[in-house]
Order: sequence, then C-alpha cells, then structure tokens
Amino acid sequence: MKKTTKLLCFPFAGGNKYSYRVFSEMAPSFIEIITLEYPGRATRADDPLLTNITLLADDMVKQIVPYLDGKDYAIYGHSMGGLLAYLVTLQLAKNNYKLPVHIFITGTSGPSAVSRTEDVKRHLLEKQEFIEEIRALDGMPEEILTNEELLMYFEPILRADFEASETYIYTLQDEPLDISVTVITGTEEDIEPEDIKIWQQEFKRPIDFKRLPGKHFFIFEHTFKIIEIISKKLYLHKIPS
Repeated sequence: MKKTTKLLCFPFAGGNKYSYRVFSEMAPSFIEIITLEYPGRATRADDPLLTNITLLADDMVKQIVPYLDGKDYAIYGHSMGGLLAYLVTLQLAKNNYKLPVHIFITGTSGPSAVSRTEDVKRHLLEKQEFIEEIRALDGMPEEILTNEELLMYFEPILRADFEASETYIYTLQDEPLDISVTVITGTEEDIEPEDIKIWQQEFKRPIDFKRLPGKHFFIFEHTFKIIEIISKKLYLHKIPS
C-alpha cells in the first residue's frame, strides 16, 4: 500500500532521529515515520546545541515545512518532544500552514503545568546528581551512565535539552487549536492527573486521554500498542491519493 500519511516525530530529551527506529519497523504501510533531528547531535553534531525551547521550535518548523506537500500528516512527540509538538503546531497555525490531522503526545504534562512543576532544575545539578536523575528516568542504558567517554558526549546534550524544557515559560493562547489530539501517559510516571488533563485547555476538540502501564519510557515497553493507537486514529483520516 502506498504511504499516504506522514508521522513527523519529535525526540525526547537526549534523543535523535534514530530514537523511534522501532516505530518505523512496526508502523503499517500507509504511515511514513519521519523523525526530526535536534541540533548538536547525530546527523547535526556540528550545529550548536539550543537551550531555548522557542529557538528549538523555530528550528523544527524549518525542518517540517519541506514535508508539507498538501497531503495529510500527523505529529508525535514524547516528553520534551510532546511539548515541542505543541509549540511547533502553534507556529504552523500562526503562519497559516496546513495543520496536522492529529497530534499524539506521550509522557508529559500540559504546557501550562510544565512551568509550574519544574521546581528541580536538573540542568543545573552537579554531575553525580545529574546522572542519578537520568538513571531514575530509566531511559538511558547503564552502559552509558557508567562510561565516562560516552557521558562526555551525552551529558551536554541532555543538559541542553533539560534547560530548554525547564526554562519554558507558558503563554496562554487567544484561541485553542482545532485539532484532534491523543495524550498517553504511563501509570507510574511522576505526573499529577490534573497536570495531564490540563492539556484540554489548549485544544477545542475533546482529547482522547489514555494510560499504559509503566514508567516514563513506557513507550518502548508498549510500542506495539502505541503504534496500534496511532494507526487506528490515522486510518480514519486516510484519503486515497
């Protein structure tokens, strides 16, 4: 079957364009998985890291625009990527670009809650405390956390990404976005239920809230289920070309 819907994916903090490789392996044939690349890592290792979420969103918009060919597309983001998915969609709307048919957000609270809950500035922690925070998130292999050479590469990237998300200042929009949205969180994530539900104030349409077992990186324990959810939603929007 010809791929008819692009799914533009925003990596989590410390992630890169290879972070959702398993999504590509499991996605149905009508969905094309395209993972964007933040500066300062992997294929963009020569670009400077960005520590401002607005500048990062600007960078992502520039990456997305070439993919906007008039056909249906959707957006997905996990954790920091979820916040960026929202901020980028705001910019696309303000600049009158074609909007995604659906936004999928996992592992993060609503934008108005983010600035309230980031009491611990992880990007400012001493090295050992910082490593323990990363370990607690359960998203990075122990082989990296205990390898000084690998840490020298990943630590600046993680600190930059955390700074970008932890210094974000929420601004209430004049008009909620008129887009279909699915928000999925893990049952063991350190996110208050009200901070998840507060996503609703950003969108006109009722959000489909879902929960799956697991901690912050539950997306890799339940990848098949997440792809199933995404596929069913996007199939409803699939238009023969």
